[in-house]
Amino acid sequence: MCATVANKEGPNPPMTGDNANSLVAAVTSSRTYQNFQRAFTKAVGLPISFSAVECWQLSFHGKECESPLCSRMATDSRCCTYCLQVQQELSKSAREEMSSKTCGLGLVSTAIPVRVGSKLIGFLQTGEVLPMEPTEEQLQEFHKNIIKEQISIPYAEMKELLMRTKVVPPEKYEAIVGLLSVFAEHIALICNQILLCHQNAEPPAIQRAKEYIQQKQCQALSLGDVAKAVNTSTFHFCKMFRKSTGLTFTDYVSRVRIEKAKNLLLNPNLRISEIAYEVGFQSLTHFNRVFKKVTGKSPTDYRAHLSVI
Repeated sequence: MCATVANKEGPNPPMTGDNANSLVAAVTSSRTYQNFQRAFTKAVGLPISFSAVECWQLSFHGKECESPLCSRMATDSRCCTYCLQVQQELSKSAREEMSSKTCGLGLVSTAIPVRVGSKLIGFLQTGEVLPMEPTEEQLQEFHKNIIKEQISIPYAEMKELLMRTKVVPPEKYEAIVGLLSVFAEHIALICNQILLCHQNAEPPAIQRAKEYIQQKQCQALSLGDVAKAVNTSTFHFCKMFRKSTGLTFTDYVSRVRIEKAKNLLLNPNLRISEIAYEVGFQSLTHFNRVFKKVTGKSPTDYRAHLSVI
């Protein structure tokens, strides 16, 4: 199951970076989305979220009907990292069709991909529910699972929070997801309308330049290289790019690379120096400086405070 709106474009990679975040923000701030969100949470008592493909925030944190246990997990950086990894696995499995995933604590979440043509825009999600009230044996197993992840939540606290978590039988949950999939189709239409308006306002050369930068972001990029790639003079491209994006070419490329770095920082096994070079920075000092300028935090602080980002 996938929400899609057809268009004339050929195969495209997922929409990422500033374009994706801006589109998702436009959708979630629309009256249609907000009205449905209120009605959905009130009717079924589950959280709902629409997020970009590359999302480094917990989808339901701080939202109405968030699971009590998930809310508790989000306050601890180690727990938060685990939850983000589970979310990334769910997103990866949902790139083609709707997918559900059960975490180590027995909570089920579902993601429905939303596309415009062949371009994956993001995921409409719900979940953080139990399919049935857990037995004492299952609770013991859940606690063993989080201990393996080096998460230190006392058994009594985990049990108390899980017992307050909403229980939705599989048949009812399937019906709820079916309802959400219908709305996902409507979101695809909204996305298409927004993209068409944006494409009509933005010069084709800028569209091609953004795609080129996205594809080559890990390599050395110069203004002249990108201008040549889109068959435009360097002088004209520089003026046109600034007018269309509101950013200098250098600032735009830096932001694209920082967005990629944010995603990589979710992996605790990657050193910050490795991430800096992976996303295209040639100097760790420069990476640290640009990262703090864009996010307001150093890479180290950003990684340490994932739970509050």
